[in-house]
Amino acid sequence: MRKLLIFLLIAISVVVSACSEEKPDMNEKTTEIDNDNLVFVEGGSFINTKSNYYGKSVTISSFYIGKYEVTQKEWIEVMGTNPSAFKGDNLPVETVSWYDVVEYCNKRSVKEGLEPYYNIDKSKKDPNNKSEYDNLKWTVTINEGANGYRLPTEAEWEYAASGGQMSKSYTYSGSNNANEVAWYWRNAGVQFLSGEWNWTSIENNKNKTKSIGLKNPNELGLYDMSGNVREWCWNWFGDSDAKSGSLRVVKGGGWIGDVSNNEVAFRGKFEASGIGPDQGFRVVRSG
Repeated sequence: MRKLLIFLLIAISVVVSACSEEKPDMNEKTTEIDNDNLVFVEGGSFINTKSNYYGKSVTISSFYIGKYEVTQKEWIEVMGTNPSAFKGDNLPVETVSWYDVVEYCNKRSVKEGLEPYYNIDKSKKDPNNKSEYDNLKWTVTINEGANGYRLPTEAEWEYAASGGQMSKSYTYSGSNNANEVAWYWRNAGVQFLSGEWNWTSIENNKNKTKSIGLKNPNELGLYDMSGNVREWCWNWFGDSDAKSGSLRVVKGGGWIGDVSNNEVAFRGKFEASGIGPDQGFRVVRSG
């Protein structure tokens, strides 16, 4: 019953569009996974004309980002359990909260001999968390200069998804055709769905997450930054430099969402303590 409620709540929040896409090839190819693969992203200003940051005085420092979304295999190796609704080693981990993933980042850092990036105080309520519904409100601060794993900022995520300094100003991450790069509500099931977004159709079509790396990569060689699972970012939802808020930023859209959510510029938001079967993440390390 709880899982159904989560599905329905997420479904209600989806931005619905009746726009149709060209039917893709539904035959999945296999992909060899390198779980330790991080891609170097050269810093600079935004050159993707469709980005929210284009033409603004925003410069990104160089960093490393996961080539793929964090998989269930990677999660289990660090956390010991698997919270995902759809099980599979190479499927992205999902049904994880913002708190879950910052804790994962620290534990993975320790496991690999790196300095944890976050200071996590579970006993102290974060005064900057204005949510009426978050019953955790851990105080999470940054350990400046640490070399461990972390979440991307919204600007870093959008810069990487846009292709960084190699950007071709695509609407989605790596293409102007969502079906080439993204799993979303129309193509993430048994058949390609047409018409308007409809939860019953999605459920009957057995829509779900897909193994990482099956669609085409973007200009930097990053996979699934559009679609599959929505990805947690560090920031509060609001202004780019917001120091407080009620919701955290999510980017990229997921298998349950509309194609508009897959645009690199789309800004999603979610309760930090919230979980969903289309909610995952990828890791970053500072350059």
